[in-house]
Amino acid sequence: DWPYLALGQGVRRLHVSAAFNAKAKVSMSRFEPSNYVSYEKLNENVNIVRKRLNRPLTLSEKIVYGHLDDPVGQDIARGHTYLRLRPDRVAMQDATAQMAMLQFISSGLPRVAVPSTIHCDHLIEAQIGGAKDLARAKDINAEVYNFLASAGAKYGVGFWKPGSGIIHQIILENYAYPGVLLIGTDSHTPNGGGLGSICIGVGGADAVDVMAGIPWELKCPKVIGVKLTGKLSGWTSPKDVILKVAGILTVKGGTGAIVEYHGPGVDSISCTGLLHTLTTAALCILCVLGMATICNMGAEIGATTSVFPYNHRMKTYLEKTGRGDIAALADDYADLLVPDPGCEYDSIVEINLDELKPHINGPFTPDLAHPMADIGATAAKNGWPLEVKVGLIGSCTNSSYEDMGRSASVAKQALDKGLKCKAAFTITPGSEQIRATIERDGYSKILGDVGGMVLANACGPCIGQWDRRDVKKGEKNTIVTSYNRNFTARNDANPATHAFVASPEIVTALAIAGTLDFNPEVDYLTAANGEKFKLEPPSADELPKLDFDPGQDTYQHPPAEGGSKLRVDVSPTSTRLQLLEPFDKWAGGDLEDLQVLIKVKGKCTTDHISAAGPWLKFRGHLDNISNNMLIGAVNIENDGINKIKNQLTGEYGGVPDVARHYKANGLSWVVVGDDNYGEGSSREHAALEPRHLGGRCIIVKSFARIHETNLKKQGMLPLTFQIPADYDKIRPDDKISIKGLANFTPGKPLSAVVKHSDGSKDDFQLNHTFNETQIEWFQAGSALNRMKELQ
Repeated sequence: DWPYLALGQGVRRLHVSAAFNAKAKVSMSRFEPSNYVSYEKLNENVNIVRKRLNRPLTLSEKIVYGHLDDPVGQDIARGHTYLRLRPDRVAMQDATAQMAMLQFISSGLPRVAVPSTIHCDHLIEAQIGGAKDLARAKDINAEVYNFLASAGAKYGVGFWKPGSGIIHQIILENYAYPGVLLIGTDSHTPNGGGLGSICIGVGGADAVDVMAGIPWELKCPKVIGVKLTGKLSGWTSPKDVILKVAGILTVKGGTGAIVEYHGPGVDSISCTGLLHTLTTAALCILCVLGMATICNMGAEIGATTSVFPYNHRMKTYLEKTGRGDIAALADDYADLLVPDPGCEYDSIVEINLDELKPHINGPFTPDLAHPMADIGATAAKNGWPLEVKVGLIGSCTNSSYEDMGRSASVAKQALDKGLKCKAAFTITPGSEQIRATIERDGYSKILGDVGGMVLANACGPCIGQWDRRDVKKGEKNTIVTSYNRNFTARNDANPATHAFVASPEIVTALAIAGTLDFNPEVDYLTAANGEKFKLEPPSADELPKLDFDPGQDTYQHPPAEGGSKLRVDVSPTSTRLQLLEPFDKWAGGDLEDLQVLIKVKGKCTTDHISAAGPWLKFRGHLDNISNNMLIGAVNIENDGINKIKNQLTGEYGGVPDVARHYKANGLSWVVVGDDNYGEGSSREHAALEPRHLGGRCIIVKSFARIHETNLKKQGMLPLTFQIPADYDKIRPDDKISIKGLANFTPGKPLSAVVKHSDGSKDDFQLNHTFNETQIEWFQAGSALNRMKELQ
C-alpha cells in the first residue's frame, strides 16, 4: 500500500493531528462570520478517497474529491465519471446573475443554501473616465441594480455595488483561500487558483443547483501538470507563463482538465517577496497575483480551472488582506494543500523560467503566441498594422497592486526622459481597494501623467464595454491589452481591430513607443533631449508597505433577520428584465426533420453566439437578448455574418429573425458547428437563446466544457460527430432527424438521418456525454423543470 494514507507525511504528522483535534473555528470571510473554513472535513474526505484509490493524489484531486457529496461511494475515474460535489460558495457577476437569480426565483426556494455573492462589474461602459462612467452606469442600469440588490436581500445573497471592482479581484481579496471550492458564473473564475483555491466557471443554472443545496455535477477532470523550473527575470512576467502555455496547449488543449502548477519555479524566489530597485537583473516574483493571472487565463486553453499549491506568499497575501486567521489554519493543514509526493498527472508540460522570454499573443485568438523579439517581423509578414492605437492595462487578469506598480515603473522612466505615450492609454483598477491604494501611493498620478486615463473599477473594454471613437468600424488597426481574450471584435465591436495580449508592463512600453515592433529588451527610445535610452526592466512591491486602503464601503449585507417579507418586482413592460416561463418537455419520440438553421464555419465562441458589449443590457430579458443569437457566426454557405437563407420563404435574413420565423411556423431547428464550439465565456444565454427560439439540437465536432453543460441544463441536445468528417456531409438546407431517443442512455450513441433537398440521404452516428441525471433534464425540458418535479 501507498505509505501515506492517514495524516499526511513527514515530520508534520503529529502537529497536523493535533490541529485536527483542536477543531478551531475560523470564518470563511469577514462578511459571513457564522460560516467556517472546514479543513477537518476536507481532510477526512481526502483520506477516505486516498485509501480507496490507494495512490497519492494531486492537489486538484484533494480539493475536488475532498468536496464529494459521497466520498465513500462515488465512482472516480479521471476523464470519465461524473462527480457529485458540494461547493463551499457561489459568486455571480451582474450580467449572468440576472438570469441566475431569475432561475432561482423560479425554483420557489426561500433562501440560498450556501454563501453567495453578486458583483456589479459588467454593465459599466468605458467612455470618458472612471467617476463619470460609473455615475452614468448607475443611472442607465438602475432597474437591473435594484433588482439584483433586492433579490440578494430577499434570498440571502451578498451584494457588491457598482464601483466595487471586478468579481475575480473581489473574490481574491475576500473569499478565495487555499482548499476552498468555489463556483462562479464567469469563465475567469479560475483566477482564485492563485490563492490555492479550486474556482470553476459555470453557467447560471449550475449556480442555482448549488444555491438550492443540490449536489453539483462535474465530469471528473483530468489533471495536466505544468512543472516550473528556474526564475523569472528582466521583462519576463507571470503573464508570459500562461501566454507560453496557451501557445503550447492551444484554445482546447486543457478541455476537461485542471491545470496544476508545481515544481521549484513556483517557489524559487526569496521569502521577502519585495523588490525595491530597478536593475537589469530584476527578478519578477511569482506572487499570489501573478499566480492568479496564470490561473485566470487558463480559461483560454479550455481548462476546467487551474491551481497553485499553498506557499508562503499565499500566507502573506491572506495576512495582508485581513485573513491572518485563515493563513494560520492553512499552515496547520499545509500538507493537505499541496500535492502528495509521487502523484501522477495525465500529462506534463515543462517550462524553464530562466529561458522564458516576454510574449505577446494574437491577433484574433489568445493561443497565437509570439516572443516579443519576433512580433515585428511576423506582423510585417502578415500585414498586421504596426502602429499601436491604444494600450489598455488592467482587467481581471492583470489589475493587481503589483501589476499597476510595474507599469508605473515603466511609465516613470519615460516621464523622466520627457516622454509620454504615443498611443492612447487606459488603466482599469481591479477593485476599489486597488484604486484607492494606487491613488494613495502615487501610481495613478504617474500613469495619468504619462497619458493614461483611469477607468472605473469594472470590466470595461475587456468585455466590449468600450465606447471607442478613435477609429471607424471596419478600419484596420492594432491595440495591445493586458486582458485575457482577443477574439474578433470582442473589445470594440470592430472586426478589423487586431488585438494582442501581453503583460501590463509590455503593454505600457508599447503604448509609450507607439509601435508593435518595439522590443524593450533591446530597442531604444529617443528622449525629449534627443538622447537614446533603453527602458530598464520594471520592478514594484508585491504588496503595499502601508497595507491596503479599502476605499469606499461598497458591500450590502443581506438582512440578518432574513428576507421573507421583502418583495422583488419585475415589471411586465420592462425591456431589461423578464420572468422566465418553463421550457416544454420532451414529447417522447425522436426529433424529426429538424431544419438546419445555420452551418457554422470555423471558430464559434460564446461571443459569436451571444455577443456582449451593447447587448449586456438585455442579459435579464431572454426574449430581447435572443435578438443577438449567432449574429457573429460565419455561415459556411456564403461566408456571411448574420445572413442565412430562410428555407420557408427563400429569402435571406438575420439568424434570430429566421429562427423566430421557423418557431412561429412550428419548425424546430438544429445548428451545425465546428471544433471547440462555445469556447470563451460561461454565459448561459448562448444556450438559453437557441432553446427559446425553437432550437432542439447542436451538432458539432467538439464542444467547450461550460457551453456543453449549459446546453444540457436548458433541455438542448449537444451532440458530436462520431466521425468529424461527417460535418462535410451536411448542407445548409438539410433536414436532420435524431433517432434513438426512446432508448437514450449514457454511453450509447444516437443516430442522425440527413435528408438533402435533392432527395438523397445520409446517416451517421452522433456521440453524447449525457449521464442519467442529465438525460432526466432533457426529458423534463430543462434542469430547472426537473428540480421542480423533485420538490
